[in-house]
Amino acid sequence: MEELELSGAFGTSASLALRLGQTVFSSSSLLIMCLDVGFYSYTAFCYLVTVMGLVIPWSITLLVVDAYSVFIRHLPVQRRLIIIIFFGDMILSCLSLAAACSTASIADLLREAGGSHCPSKLCERYQMSAAMAFLSWFLSSVSFLFNFWLFSTL
Repeated sequence: MEELELSGAFGTSASLALRLGQTVFSSSSLLIMCLDVGFYSYTAFCYLVTVMGLVIPWSITLLVVDAYSVFIRHLPVQRRLIIIIFFGDMILSCLSLAAACSTASIADLLREAGGSHCPSKLCERYQMSAAMAFLSWFLSSVSFLFNFWLFSTL
């Protein structure tokens, strides 16, 4: 039986690129948010930090497995493994989107409220963190869709 190679699905070089981008963007979002000590004053910002704290180890783990599969030895696609990755990506995609949206909306609200609540430079940093979270979400959702497609063909 010939194995289907779906570009972007688990174990491919495209998946490796998606995981690398997801790791970079989620780490950037977390780093940008944590450069300010006052982020803990707002629940949405704490939520973003928590979600990115979950996304980073997930992405790094799958990045390592994809790298092993691409560079060292092609791993066989197992239905049980794909379903775990599928559900993990689905859950983290939803959480990432919610965190990015809430952070962007609160940062915009604080910016509109004036400099007393959020200095301009600080609000720009929060918005940049939300943008990085959106990019991480996008790559995670693309990976989710490719793995969904792969799962349906198994």
